[in-house]
Amino acid sequence: MPKTLVIVESPTKAKTIAKFLGRGYVVESSFGHVRDLPKSKMGVDTAHGTFVPDYVVPKDKSAQVKKLKDLAQKSESVIFATDEDREGEAISWHLAYILGIPPETAERMVFHEITKTAIAEALAKPRAIDTKLVDAQQARRVLDRLVGYELSPFLWKKVARGLSAGRVQSVAVRLVVEREREIQNFKPEEYWSIQGKFRQPGTTQPEQLISASLYARDGKKLEKFSLANQAAAEAIVSDLAAADYRVADIAQRETGRRPPPPFTTSTLQQAANHKLGYSAKQTMRLAQELYEGVELGEGSVGLITYMRTDSVNLSQKFTSEAADYIVETYGQKYYHGETRSYAAKSKGAQEAHEAIRPTDPRRTPESIQAFLNPRQYKLYDLVWRRAIATQMAEARLNRATIDIAAKTYIFRATGQTMISPGWSALYPEMIKEEMLPEMNAGETVVCESLTPEQHFTEPLPRYSDATLVRKLEEHGIGRPSTYAPTIATIEERHYVERDEQKRLKPTDIAFVVNDLLVEHFGPIVDFEFTAQMEADLDAIAAGAKAWQPVIADFYHPFHANLAEKTAVISKKELTEEATSETCPKCGSPMVIKIGRFGKFMACSNYPECKTTKPIGAEAALESEASGETCPNCGRPMALKRGRFGPFLGCSGYPECKTVKKIEKSTGVKCPQCGRGEFVEKRSKAGRTFYGCNRYPECKNLLPTKPTGELCPECRSPLVFGAKGTVKCSQKGCGYKRSAEEPAVPAAEE
Repeated sequence: MPKTLVIVESPTKAKTIAKFLGRGYVVESSFGHVRDLPKSKMGVDTAHGTFVPDYVVPKDKSAQVKKLKDLAQKSESVIFATDEDREGEAISWHLAYILGIPPETAERMVFHEITKTAIAEALAKPRAIDTKLVDAQQARRVLDRLVGYELSPFLWKKVARGLSAGRVQSVAVRLVVEREREIQNFKPEEYWSIQGKFRQPGTTQPEQLISASLYARDGKKLEKFSLANQAAAEAIVSDLAAADYRVADIAQRETGRRPPPPFTTSTLQQAANHKLGYSAKQTMRLAQELYEGVELGEGSVGLITYMRTDSVNLSQKFTSEAADYIVETYGQKYYHGETRSYAAKSKGAQEAHEAIRPTDPRRTPESIQAFLNPRQYKLYDLVWRRAIATQMAEARLNRATIDIAAKTYIFRATGQTMISPGWSALYPEMIKEEMLPEMNAGETVVCESLTPEQHFTEPLPRYSDATLVRKLEEHGIGRPSTYAPTIATIEERHYVERDEQKRLKPTDIAFVVNDLLVEHFGPIVDFEFTAQMEADLDAIAAGAKAWQPVIADFYHPFHANLAEKTAVISKKELTEEATSETCPKCGSPMVIKIGRFGKFMACSNYPECKTTKPIGAEAALESEASGETCPNCGRPMALKRGRFGPFLGCSGYPECKTVKKIEKSTGVKCPQCGRGEFVEKRSKAGRTFYGCNRYPECKNLLPTKPTGELCPECRSPLVFGAKGTVKCSQKGCGYKRSAEEPAVPAAEE
């Protein structure tokens, strides 16, 4: 009996959708794209100015393509059910081409969530393939191919092999490099504040003290640098030595805090990074799994809506179901009272789409925890709470201010108490409560102490995944589908590495490549130019522009400039730096060179003399390793450098291929096995972490560098955290303190 063939991109998605369809359907996966540009050549017609792409079926897809063709021939009809974005539209278009189905007569079903209702509605209203969306995706693909396949070889010739460039990735590298230079060039500025401790007459308990900061002098509010040095602060303390203090003013007001909007791709990546420590790539992989379907005992179920979106819209069905759940679970006072909606802030947001939300508000994280792995559970919990919270009542706070006057000075104490938690009961945010005592204006208070405090300005921190995504979005660079792969690419290409706080630190090669692109290929890394290109792609998707002229306007000046720069730019000037050292083998001057993996010293007489030596930290490593011999052949071990950093290799290579990892010891004993110690390690993605050197016997891992102390609350190792903090490595413990505070002894077992 002939059936209808439904084609999706993912086998997991196919399994979930098949559950909702009857026996008259066969659901099959394309396993992603079935056609793409060839890897071995440009694959774009630049000679005739048409920019027509030459698509091919990759070898690893030929068997699946044959299977799809066979199924299509046996089927009565074919429906394309790929994701509802430009990428998904292009996959359907490629599938239609392969199966010989005209795009205008093809049946395409679209949905935001994989549920029985959504699938039934999509099946009832199929549409044709939207060739405008396909054109926008083709334009992006062709543009990225032109930049990558022309500019990357230029970087190989002028800097180092293995490098790459791209419209969005090169802008991301520029942001990281410029932030690092800001940090390097930052000069701390000194400023002072004065903190006062006050009490009401007759009170003696420490908890009854009121903390207040010097706020104003001579009727003018003090600015950050009003007290520029210690002398200025101490002069005020001296002036107030015998002063009388009174309550000058008391103000109280009730305020409401609205819940944050539901997640978009960008805000989900940011929140998952801040709250869960997930990278953008991890977040999107987990979100994809939740969207496509998870086995819940009742079959595969899609748990969240489509995760590539820049819309904050919520369907009426969801807001209605969420309202019912809130009233039933928390009571009427926790419901907002009417549907709450939000306006998108990102440039070019596609409001026809929907925000990321759970497919069923009643499917609580706790009810399905047993079916999810820990990472899936945490991300689903985050999405579920955020979406439900949008329809809850405001959090109501009472904010209080007490001004204490002495002479011409005003000290201000502020506090706030929770009247009603509202949405924050479900989606907790940092709302610090601080109670102020009941006082009356004109009341006398006693000054317990005045303390001048020194401060220094600090530079902006390095970008995290979250802050880089936010910055790219602010500039209108990239789209929801590009953020995670962009960060993953600049890591894989060794333009950035992770510091101990998992923030993005540029490598030596990043500075060289960025400076080269900024000076000679400005549009590639110009924020406004790149954002305008995204706007042009949106215009193509809307049918307002044709894609070939957009590509032509970019390509012709880009190609001409590239040809000119290829002729005039010298690799030596870019990548070599003179030194006073001479080669120990031939006596020629040694120069500092930069390669894909960083700086090193080399003989200027290359290739006749191939002497090299490490510099900086690697020179110290070589010194430490100088006495080691190969355990297999007895020859000296030599310091070598590979994709994942320095390592020791036998000097008898290639006859002897013995290699050994270099362990950067922390000197901290592993408490789990009691025999090993924590050493610095690097993941394949370039991230630094710390693990026991007895791996695989002991698999104890830490996300950041251990301090050598144990948590006073749970006896897990303490590690260095962000912004000068020390925290417990055990998730859920919550112990945290300043790195400057003295250690608290851990409780004895």
